[in-house]
Amino acid sequence: MSEADRPLDALNAARGKRVLIELKNGKQFVGVLKAFDIHINIVLDNAEERNNGEVVRKIGKAFLRGDTIILISSE
Repeated sequence: MSEADRPLDALNAARGKRVLIELKNGKQFVGVLKAFDIHINIVLDNAEERNNGEVVRKIGKAFLRGDTIILISSE
């Protein structure tokens, strides 16, 4: 496995870009990936909660706990 193939490298490449994050409870959040750690705890800036693609609420800066995340994708 090359260094570019590691999951944390993929996350690092997405830093500063908008990402979509889905949680185990079905909630979705979109925002700019600011930071993460080895537990995949995520900090998003300009975050918003979405339901079926519609913005439910604007949150601003958000911290999402890594063990609740099931999906991270570029928007």
